Amino acid sequence: MTVPTDGTAGGNGTEGTRWYDADAGPLVRPYAMTGGRTGAGPGQTRFDLIALVSPDLSQSRGRAEESLLGPEHRTLLALCRAETRSVAELAADADLPVGVVRVLLGDLSEARYVTVNRPVPPAALPDVRILREVIAGLRAL
Repeated sequence: MTVPTDGTAGGNGTEGTRWYDADAGPLVRPYAMTGGRTGAGPGQTRFDLIALVSPDLSQSRGRAEESLLGPEHRTLLALCRAETRSVAELAADADLPVGVVRVLLGDLSEARYVTVNRPVPPAALPDVRILREVIAGLRAL
């Protein structure tokens, strides 16, 4: 459908009415894709933007079972199958808001379609002082 340059709806008798095709945004609003949910379900943690998502290969599922998923779920699964991606990359490649992707990944994770590898927490990383001492020792060699 094209938008007339004069802003009218064309020859359908509704002169002066504007059609908003591409400018209106997506036809399905984010809350409709997630069933009105805005966060992870109980017992689920919030996904970090840099968490890596990959398909769960321990589960053998047929196409018929995957066809019960919504189109957005299937899109995320297809992107994960191509290569392991971060939550931020999935959101960008699927052209979905990050909040929606987090909710959908929560569904997929709970159903064991995907595995999510969370980043190492800062407390588990070595102390900066120790790293500086190692660098200084290497330079001394």
